[in-house]
Amino acid sequence: MTHEYSLSDVLERMYENQLALEAAVMELTLRLETQGSIDTGENVRGALETIGQNAGHIKQGLARLKKRGVN
Repeated sequence: MTHEYSLSDVLERMYENQLALEAAVMELTLRLETQGSIDTGENVRGALETIGQNAGHIKQGLARLKKRGVN
């Protein structure tokens, strides 16, 4: 049986994956920093900051799509 997913459902899953990957990368970053890789940790934190900023825009966009009933 095939399942059809709405655009908003697919985007919501992608957003959730992004959050999960962000959390996993932060865990690895914390481990690296405890082992002395401070420069690497700072670089990763910069990238994670961008991901965090974009997450708000993505979440708002998803809410608008759902409100409009976009499939």
